Amino acid sequence: QVQLVESGGGLVQTGDSLRLSCAASGRTFSGYAMGWFRQAPGKERVFVATISRSGTTIHIESVKGRFTIPRDNAKNTVYLQMNSLKPEDTAVYYCASNQYPSRRPSEYDYWGQGTQVTVSS
Repeated sequence: QVQLVESGGGLVQTGDSLRLSCAASGRTFSGYAMGWFRQAPGKERVFVATISRSGTTIHIESVKGRFTIPRDNAKNTVYLQMNSLKPEDTAVYYCASNQYPSRRPSEYDYWGQGTQVTVSS
């Protein structure tokens, strides 16, 4: 059974950094794309970034230059390195797994439980 477990969320101040981790188990991690999504209170879940099997990344415009999405296939883990955090980055962050990179949540077949990130002003 595939499991994705996120960690690393917390309460930080504007301008701080956080690194989220998503540990995967249950299938060959290196054979799948991974994505990060976020959901703010009262809003729908939206795409943040994705990384393909080969390491190609896509980010939403609002996080370019601030967030990166490295993966470590030896550790079966994908990260979301978040720098220069802003209050509008506050959300529950979810990682997800798919055969190919996509911006669409509906195309991902496995999801983690989410981790809360709160950025105070």
